[in-house]
Amino acid sequence: MSFTLKIKDFVDYVSSYFAKKPTSTFISKPVPGKYILVTGGAGYIGSHTVLELCKNGHDVVVVDNLCNSVEDSLKRVEIITGKKVPFHLVDVRDKENLNKIFDQYDFWAVIHFAGLKSVYESVQYPEKYMNNNVEGTRTLVECMIEHKVNNIVFSSSATLYGEPKNMDPLTEEADLGPINPYGESKLKAEQVITELFKEYEMGQACLLRYFNPIGADVSGLIGENPKDIPNNLLPYITQTLVGKLEYLRVFGNDYPTRDGTGVRDYVHVVDLADGHLAALEKLRENEEIRAGAKASLDERVLIYNMGTGTGYSVLEVVDSMNKASGKEVPYKITDRREGDAAQVVACPAKANKELKWYTRFDVNVMCADAWRWQSQNPDGYENPSQFVLDLLEKYKKENAEKAEAQQ
Repeated sequence: MSFTLKIKDFVDYVSSYFAKKPTSTFISKPVPGKYILVTGGAGYIGSHTVLELCKNGHDVVVVDNLCNSVEDSLKRVEIITGKKVPFHLVDVRDKENLNKIFDQYDFWAVIHFAGLKSVYESVQYPEKYMNNNVEGTRTLVECMIEHKVNNIVFSSSATLYGEPKNMDPLTEEADLGPINPYGESKLKAEQVITELFKEYEMGQACLLRYFNPIGADVSGLIGENPKDIPNNLLPYITQTLVGKLEYLRVFGNDYPTRDGTGVRDYVHVVDLADGHLAALEKLRENEEIRAGAKASLDERVLIYNMGTGTGYSVLEVVDSMNKASGKEVPYKITDRREGDAAQVVACPAKANKELKWYTRFDVNVMCADAWRWQSQNPDGYENPSQFVLDLLEKYKKENAEKAEAQQ
């Protein structure tokens, strides 16, 4: 009986890769001689986006203050791709040093991840979040304008929508009403970009409102690496499985959902990274079409929800992780958390149509990739397993052979 279940799990896992559904059709085109600046590029989503940019031939520069990340993520990206990624230890609020970086490189676009992201911490330190996330964005965009860098893709959040009035998928026109300082800081950062681009008429922005990124690159070499107790579901589950945490707390099982636990739209971090490349391509195409002509603010500042359109409950994610790991996630049902909605799911139709971007991976793949990362890197980027060391050496050897063949 157990053997049959294992075979079924394997078939479900493999078939999720090949399910017939629309696929992305955008083509990511580097701008010759130009760089892309990625702020916060050593972090979870940032490092995966840098990896995808490098794979597509873009020249990337990263700035990060490493407050919640490590430079080792970028070193692994360099090993995987064989491509150098210049790194600068700079806080985006440090305008003097940020200007020096803009002077040093010829940027055509910025992807802005740098910011604090813990809802819980934001309630404790709201001023810290406003200063970092809002004023950091303001300083960055001012530097862009001073150096005539016209394009920015901004890492925003679905927390802007607050508590949805119903369980319908959220469109970009849904009411905004963040219920915590983190969400408020993201909304104000969006407003900063919009206000500054009212005056700077060459400015273009894609504001990407993420739902719930999880998973890791299929290599298992980069992934989510929280420095403290995780605030998000997946790293909490994976750290429970490797013994760092005792059990998972499930906040409420009396919601009007399939199994009573909260439903969220989880998106694979690689799909989300690809969404940033699609957004860059949208900005590049629009710039080419306009050829310097004026456009309205609504035509230049574009908003997209980045999700799959499919919701999974907490217990469904737990079940998928059980299958991926071959273990059982210990959990306890506790009281609901104040402010948690029953269901929050994206309507990605606008991004599908305008960015030509579709997600590829379902929750089984997300969990399998997250587990591969955590199981091979139980201490994050410290103390890598022999598997990781061997794989890194394999990439180094392959890249050296490629470089030699090109000479």
